[in-house]
Amino acid sequence: MPEQLLWTAEVFLNGLMAGVLYALVALGFVLIYKASGIFNFAQGVMALFAAMTLYGIMNGQVPFAHLINAIFGTEIHYFGWNVPALAAIFLTMCVMVLFSWLVQRYIFRFLVGQEPIILFMATIGLAYFLEGVGDLMWGSDIKTLEVGLPQGINETIDAVTFEAFGYGFFIDNLDIVASVVAAILVLGLVLFAQYTKQGRAMRAVADDHQAALSVGVSLNFIWILVWSLAGFVALVAGIMWGAKSGVQFSLSLIALKALPVLMLGGFTSIPGAIVGGLIIGVGEKLFEFLIGQPYLGGATENWFAYMLALVFLLFRPQGLFGEKIIERV
Repeated sequence: MPEQLLWTAEVFLNGLMAGVLYALVALGFVLIYKASGIFNFAQGVMALFAAMTLYGIMNGQVPFAHLINAIFGTEIHYFGWNVPALAAIFLTMCVMVLFSWLVQRYIFRFLVGQEPIILFMATIGLAYFLEGVGDLMWGSDIKTLEVGLPQGINETIDAVTFEAFGYGFFIDNLDIVASVVAAILVLGLVLFAQYTKQGRAMRAVADDHQAALSVGVSLNFIWILVWSLAGFVALVAGIMWGAKSGVQFSLSLIALKALPVLMLGGFTSIPGAIVGGLIIGVGEKLFEFLIGQPYLGGATENWFAYMLALVFLLFRPQGLFGEKIIERV
């Protein structure tokens, strides 16, 4: 088999894996938008905050240590113990549930029935506030997140492809784990949204806040539930991205890469987030390999996804799996 074709196949597979990581972030957007009609600009910062909290709990770091030391003149940074990864993940999820309750209690409870742009602006403010709290709480230094996930080249795939084609494919074990986790998440979320009472209530709230209230749906409970689910997805995305590239404030910018994923898959479709992520991941990797590096000098991965989404919007504004746009004439 020609080397160029083998390289293209390897790039294609790595694009699929990268697309899954993008889709993990996009899932959080879809969950909140599907259930409340809010485009949550803070989703990327939530992933960052969850990863920082997980690191801090695992390593026994004292929250707000810099502030405490500055006020009281102490030098306390760590409690002196380490928390196992699974226990730390559980405690971090508890923190995200508490965060969801605070968001609903002190922000969105007062914005019921407001215009979507008002809700969107509220999430922008929430994003910057949460980023500042995360910095103050856990520090701004780059952290290495190690929760026991396998990393590095998958030797089985490398050996099998080398034996079959004479060329070993480099596929990261972390990307394979992320793909499996994403598949389980999507299946669970689809089943939850379609076959549970809470899932149907989420869809009712998304259609009309006031109508949902009139038939007895607890808007407070549904919004806490939705933000908690989005917090869980943010935690999973934060773990994967944090383990891959470290926990740093640039992690919050992955939310921007989720925008073209949402445009392709649709803002209200959970499976669409996965399909959109795969298209973006594969598209940007193949474009960089086949066109970007040979003809454009590289670095096309920074903008290709947005150009693809822009072209796609011209033909199908609602996305592949989004709700159909119905207008009265």
